[in-house]
Amino acid sequence: MHTLIHRFADCRLLVIGDLMIDEYVWGDVDRISPEAPVQVVSVIREDLTLGGAGNVVNNLRALGAQVSVAGVVGTAADGDRLIDMFNGLQVDCRGVVQEAERPTTRKTRIIASNQHVLRVDRETKREISTASFDRLVTFMETIMPDIDIVLVSDYNKGLVTENLMERVTAAAKRHGKFVIVDPKGLNYRKYRGATLLTPNRKEASLAAGIDIVDDASLEIAAERIMAMAGLDKLLITLGKEGMALFTKGSPPYRIATRARQVYDVSGAGDTVLSVLGLTLGLGASFQDGIVMANAAAGIVVGKVGTAPVGIDELQSALTNTGQRFPSKHRTLQELPALVGDLQRRSKKIVLTNGCFDLLHAGHVQLFAAAKELGDFLIVAIDDDASVRALKGNGRPVIRAAERIRILSALDSVDAVVVFASDEFEMLIDAIKPDILVKGSNYESSQVRGGDLVARQGGRVALVPVSEDISSSQIIQTIKNSH
Repeated sequence: MHTLIHRFADCRLLVIGDLMIDEYVWGDVDRISPEAPVQVVSVIREDLTLGGAGNVVNNLRALGAQVSVAGVVGTAADGDRLIDMFNGLQVDCRGVVQEAERPTTRKTRIIASNQHVLRVDRETKREISTASFDRLVTFMETIMPDIDIVLVSDYNKGLVTENLMERVTAAAKRHGKFVIVDPKGLNYRKYRGATLLTPNRKEASLAAGIDIVDDASLEIAAERIMAMAGLDKLLITLGKEGMALFTKGSPPYRIATRARQVYDVSGAGDTVLSVLGLTLGLGASFQDGIVMANAAAGIVVGKVGTAPVGIDELQSALTNTGQRFPSKHRTLQELPALVGDLQRRSKKIVLTNGCFDLLHAGHVQLFAAAKELGDFLIVAIDDDASVRALKGNGRPVIRAAERIRILSALDSVDAVVVFASDEFEMLIDAIKPDILVKGSNYESSQVRGGDLVARQGGRVALVPVSEDISSSQIIQTIKNSH
């Protein structure tokens, strides 16, 4: 996970969404107005920051990522000011279109004694003009081949329409890019074609038409939203209860949040979108992305205002979560994005496979030798049914989920994939390894999948292993000792 952070600067993201200026008026309160029963705020200072999708951009740049942004602002002073702010961050803002007679959204928050007491919004929610739409889409389609992932930050201000989402998801699909959306409103059908949505509890409740009060209602809401938006994956953020990732056909993946003082939740959704998108853009698993996004959200709610999360803060938070060995599990469905990212960066992919039931020193030796042959080592493990068919009743001793956790703790292992016996050729076709590694106790002609790897331009490598140790021998020794 910490290694991933050091690669943030390698990721290029396209952020599409509603751009706005967040104005913060800071002051003290020491009296009540004689004109009405309201507090009088004595202003100390005023700050202008990027808000909405601009806050997503700001978060990404604070973490060192390369960012292109697309949206629509007005032609008056606030529109120019917003573009100047992007330029100051060295953001590619060629996709920011200025539309005459359209106000640039400005949200003014009054903060008194570190308490958020009032917000004033100046904005329009009418759809952008046809000319603005065409310019934005042209930019998006032109830049799509050069970016790693698309983030859509919808604040329901007239930009993110069904027509726009159709063009975005179609272009992303052509180029094999994920589209992650922070949604708004009730019409989640407009997000069909997206890879993942990230609503919070309230947004998910409204969209699904059910109050989320427990695990049962949470799962019902998730099912409704996934059906509505045609999703395979959905992330619902749950505030102090953490996050829940729903994947079609799999149990929910839950992660708890760390308890901390909450000062301001504004911008928390932007932070989740930023950090999750950045990690997925670098080929991380959804689970690892959620761990990192959850840690970042925990930081930002402890700040007043939409302040970005820094790399040092994120590293510290991850160290203190207890997630020292986050899961390196990848599904078959996640492999194309991972492999595509590695290939774009000219990384040599190494694959090895086996049961790895009751991990021992010989396995560790195999992984270390395999990793030395390339840049990224994928370990494919037989699922429990396959192990049972190969090794007999009573096996595996260690179930697949536990084997994943053990393998994830090894520095030499970069990813773990579980496969059924009839999926191995499919696995090789998805990974297209440069090198398929087995131990020296094999003959090259005995290596399953070796011919397919060779046809794809790869090769089989046999690395030295200790032949006097095996899981079966260890298990038999244990049995004999009893």
